[in-house]
Amino acid sequence: MRDEELVEGLRHGDERAFRILYREYAGKIGSIARSYLGSDDVDDVVQDVMLRIFKSIRKFKGDSKLSTWIYRIAVNVCKDYLAKYKRRSEILTDFTEDEEHPSQHPVSEIDTEETVTGELEYERIMDALEKLSPEDRLLIKLRDVDGLSYEEISKIVSKPIGSVKSSLHYARKRLKRLLEEARE
Repeated sequence: MRDEELVEGLRHGDERAFRILYREYAGKIGSIARSYLGSDDVDDVVQDVMLRIFKSIRKFKGDSKLSTWIYRIAVNVCKDYLAKYKRRSEILTDFTEDEEHPSQHPVSEIDTEETVTGELEYERIMDALEKLSPEDRLLIKLRDVDGLSYEEISKIVSKPIGSVKSSLHYARKRLKRLLEEARE
């Protein structure tokens, strides 16, 4: 379903359109929430974003891509959550634990070594990302993970393209420094 058809379906309360919206965007919204908040409130954020989309779809003018508009809503909801946490002086904690799934097939020593090395590298990257500011994490996620254009990111974070490029450059430098420190 094209964006225009999806928007029209949402405006007319089409249940199929809402299912498509959820299927297409819930994971992306959750990913933004995880990168921005680093917490376990992802389901609440997704629900709040979907509710805001439902309430304001009639106001969507089509000046930007639907995905950009939705990402912008997601960022605003995440900012609201951060403000709420700051007011309550809560510490954001990620309670997810790595679940070990024992393999049912024997694994060679080389496979095991590669797996362990990959997991250690992943942990080092995730630890370094957690040390970045929410804005730095968001920029890196939107550009380097989701592959959005600078123009789309600019609309999402409400900053000029030049500022987005500059902020992303420095965020990447901070991440690189943190990764180098972790190797020492």
